[in-house]
Amino acid sequence: MRFVISGTDTNIGKTIFCAGLCGLLGARYWKPVQAGLPGDSDVVRELAGVEIVPEAYTLLLPASPHQAAAEDGIAIDPDALNPPEGPLVIEGAGGLMVPLTREVLYIDVFARWKLPLILCARTKLGTINHTLLSIAALRARDIPVRGVAFIGDANDESEKIICEIGQVKRLGRLPVIDPLTAGRLAGVFAKTFDRADFA
Repeated sequence: MRFVISGTDTNIGKTIFCAGLCGLLGARYWKPVQAGLPGDSDVVRELAGVEIVPEAYTLLLPASPHQAAAEDGIAIDPDALNPPEGPLVIEGAGGLMVPLTREVLYIDVFARWKLPLILCARTKLGTINHTLLSIAALRARDIPVRGVAFIGDANDESEKIICEIGQVKRLGRLPVIDPLTAGRLAGVFAKTFDRADFA
């Protein structure tokens, strides 16, 4: 049971989704490349209380990994990014096409792993185009898509048409949780997502 979590954009709530999924499955969390501090691992640790696999690269600049690595004088080796075994939730950075180096994108690493990917999508205006483009990119690289997890306020028609045209499973929708606490996230996640979909 290992899943890759990516998104249609940055800052859409992937890390919160990852925390909820880790808590639901009792899985460890791994962010291979963290650009910008404090890191997402700290958020997941606080919200899910699960084991954190240390990042392969921790970079200071909150930017694309290729740029942050250059600023730190580090060369990311994509071939060295290999997921550990066991129940694991892996969070990418931003969207699928985020560059790790000037030659390799995150989606290229996902294609090598061949692990099932869950795509997180906003429910706001523009999500249909962004999500369908992301699904097409995943299919072009034969990356298995477990489904789409929507994040935000309900937008039933957008969610429905994405799943129909994209031929993907709707895994559920994580609403905005305010205030966000570990207990509230666990409760909401258990109500809005079915553990069987991740078996």
